[in-house]
Amino acid sequence: MGHHSCCDKKKVNRGLWSPEEDEKLINYISNYGHGCWSSVPKFAGLQRCGKSCRLRWINYLRLDLKRGHLSPEEAALITNFKAF
Repeated sequence: MGHHSCCDKKKVNRGLWSPEEDEKLINYISNYGHGCWSSVPKFAGLQRCGKSCRLRWINYLRLDLKRGHLSPEEAALITNFKAF
């Protein structure tokens, strides 16, 4: 599996995100929104690829992201769901 072409043109961090990087991304998106993900790292002061920022935000940092166990009501909603 290769890297995106945007990652080849400049030095970007790969691997684990630091708490400082998370904070920069959270602050930037909270203040300005994400807009175009390829421009987020530049304006947020991150040495990351836009795709990496997007995935970090969507999968881990979104403020409305719920973690932990499902409530009994949520579990019932899922088990009673009927697909059309």
